[in-house]
Amino acid sequence: MVIETVTTDGGMIENRTYDEIQVGDTASVTRTLREQDIQLFALVSGDVNPAHLDAAYAATDMFQRVIAHGMWGGGLISAVLGTELPGPGAIYLSQSLRFIRPVGLGDTITTSVTVAEKRPHHNLLFDCHCVNQNGEEVIAGQAEVKAPTEKIRRPRIALPDVHLRDHDGYRKLMERTRGQPPIPSAVAHPCSAAAIRAAVDAAEAGLIVPILVGPAARIRKAAQEADRDISGFRLVDAAHSHDAAAKAVALIRAGEATLLMKGSLHTDELMGAVVPSATGLRTERRISHAYVMDVPDYPTPLIITDAAINIAPTLEEKADIIRNAIDLAHVIGIETPKVAILSAVETVNPGMQSTLDAAALCKMADRAQITGGSLDGPLAFDNAISEAAAKEKGIDSPVAGRAEILVVPNLEAGNMLAKQLTFLGGADAAGVVLGARVPIILTSRADSLRTRLASCAVAVLLARAATKAAPGLPQVAAA
Repeated sequence: MVIETVTTDGGMIENRTYDEIQVGDTASVTRTLREQDIQLFALVSGDVNPAHLDAAYAATDMFQRVIAHGMWGGGLISAVLGTELPGPGAIYLSQSLRFIRPVGLGDTITTSVTVAEKRPHHNLLFDCHCVNQNGEEVIAGQAEVKAPTEKIRRPRIALPDVHLRDHDGYRKLMERTRGQPPIPSAVAHPCSAAAIRAAVDAAEAGLIVPILVGPAARIRKAAQEADRDISGFRLVDAAHSHDAAAKAVALIRAGEATLLMKGSLHTDELMGAVVPSATGLRTERRISHAYVMDVPDYPTPLIITDAAINIAPTLEEKADIIRNAIDLAHVIGIETPKVAILSAVETVNPGMQSTLDAAALCKMADRAQITGGSLDGPLAFDNAISEAAAKEKGIDSPVAGRAEILVVPNLEAGNMLAKQLTFLGGADAAGVVLGARVPIILTSRADSLRTRLASCAVAVLLARAATKAAPGLPQVAAA
């Protein structure tokens, strides 16, 4: 008898008892290996060997690849025995397998079990085979199972809809920074363990060469608390946090660093040293903050601006905020970014200043006062990022439903939106300050290692782009 299935949910599930089973009876299941299957296997087993998870790495080691993806194939054998033949009530006793060929992403595997022998005590011996889409055997072996003696028939339980949060954008971002020397970076007042870890981890990732600016004794104590070695980094002594910010900015004005990184001082202390026209790092542009967010299931990076610097920006300030964000989008590989100017509604309302600003900004883009991107607004958040929502509202534009830059009406809206995506949506967020002479990295004690490195990576890409545009800025070899 042959039993075949291509699904694992819906309908009824019924076992076959020892007395019903005959030698030669067979059952099979067919499945295709997906990236999610490998990730779920790693999550359940704790096996994070890169040879098992990274297809490029695994391709260089065929033996490891056989082991990694063969384990998935072996799991299919268990599934057939437990759900098809004998089915519910079966007890797995032993299994021997030979991994013959590699199983790769996209391979479709048909797993079959055939009763080879009926043994005493309700035991069954099965021949087990896994064959790929080309008819090649990839796994073979035998399994011994104790068959059920009582009939079981019940509704088949539907499998849960599992979604893994995939942060492929983070990997791509880090890849873009590789292959070039790290950037000399002035780290202002790194006097906490978190600030030291942020700087040293970025250095170990090959992103920056930190210049630690602050009270020397406190910095060394913080390094001890963080269990990080800072002996290879330059240390510039400063009396206190305000002095550290001023000296870090001075290093950049002197051409000794091309990035500024926030340590354990307050953001307003750092920006207080940045904004003075005579001694700071201002340009003709309004300084603004942007988050580059890697949101699970969203097809592109999402830039949210401004969420940290400009509290209630004017129309003129919003224009610079957009220009800064467009420049950032170009650097991370978005050629013509789609810019959605957000409000609570998608129609112009004279009683809502954000809608008036949005309409004016779009007209400024029409008149080439803002270039490099495609603008639309006002747009509510849903019809900015959801094509279905935009269609429902009858909005037809190249931006609606496909936004890559979200321009918020004020800092409160931007800050709440970014943190909601991070803490409820599982997004990675890299924060950077734009519009100054150099990119400014703002990290927080609550930031994960991924967030800290991503923020540094974005700033490094901006600094390298500026160096290409204006050769002569300092670059150093790895320490």
